[in-house]
Amino acid sequence: MSIRLYIGNLPQNFKIKELEELLNSVGEGIRFKAVFDRETKACRGFGFASIADVKVANAVIEKLNGYEFNGSNLRVERSERKDSNNGGRRSNNSSNSQANRKEVKKVVHSDAPNKEAPDPRWAGELAQLKELLANQKTPV
Repeated sequence: MSIRLYIGNLPQNFKIKELEELLNSVGEGIRFKAVFDRETKACRGFGFASIADVKVANAVIEKLNGYEFNGSNLRVERSERKDSNNGGRRSNNSSNSQANRKEVKKVVHSDAPNKEAPDPRWAGELAQLKELLANQKTPV
């Protein structure tokens, strides 16, 4: 099983070959994949490295975390997949996905006024109106 490392704070003008050479100077068997923007096709400033050996992965973290690369200090750490979104993959097991959907509490925002509390957009005017009514004298 390979170790996956997050490599962030990459400079805008970096060359992937330069970073791969830097990674390979620490150890062998390191594969790097940059994350690109879908629309602009530019690197988003981070990527992931897959390393087969745990010792090499620890050496990469130790030597390259905070290392200055083309004017930016790299951020290198272990990447952990989030279980909540299955790492971006969709599951074919529909019963499992239905159970996950039921567990999520959705917050729905609405422009409709809340019957329990006054609309906050009118809070200042409402306070002034209450003050005017309190100061008003009623005829006897």
